Amino acid sequence: MEENYEKYKKTGTTTIGIKCREGVVLAADKRAGAGIIVDKRAQKVYKITDYIALTMAGTASDAQLITKLISAELRLMEIRKEKQVTIKEAANLLSGIVYQNIRRPSMIPGISHFILAGKDNKGFHLYDIYPDGSLSECKDFLSSGSGSVMAYGVLETLYSENMSIEDGVKLAVKGINAAIQRDMNTGDGIDVISITNQGIKTVFTKEIQNKITI
Repeated sequence: MEENYEKYKKTGTTTIGIKCREGVVLAADKRAGAGIIVDKRAQKVYKITDYIALTMAGTASDAQLITKLISAELRLMEIRKEKQVTIKEAANLLSGIVYQNIRRPSMIPGISHFILAGKDNKGFHLYDIYPDGSLSECKDFLSSGSGSVMAYGVLETLYSENMSIEDGVKLAVKGINAAIQRDMNTGDGIDVISITNQGIKTVFTKEIQNKITI
């Protein structure tokens, strides 16, 4: 039974990307479910190169496999080219993989939604890779997953242009928290990373305990 839950596990979730003055902030909750909560410590924010990271939402098995594929492909590209790949190259490659994945015949719908962010020689970038493989660059903020409606309400209200990384982290936490309060598929904690000129750093992580004791 446990294997079946893992097979169909969804990362019904809330993820956020915020463009800041000194870089980009990415955040996600920790809950994964398949009708019930099957994982309270799911990782949904991944570092894929020294300066590129992503958040995932959708079918966990597809999202995790695509994350491994894009990480390996980008490292091969860097070895072959002997230089850092651009964020646009990474986004185009990822969107191509997502496009092919969702159109592959399968017993399980291969739905995956990614927010990709990073730094290259042209600056900091934030991309939305939608489940159908479409790609768009964002200049301010993004959210994906079942709790994105609640998160967008917070982002639209509180985001300001050229905000600092510190303020971006606080805003990301507020956005994820709003989704945790109202979206049953979002919860159990939060992971937040920053991408700056110094690279990728975990700036905040917290688990939420929902226990009643007497």
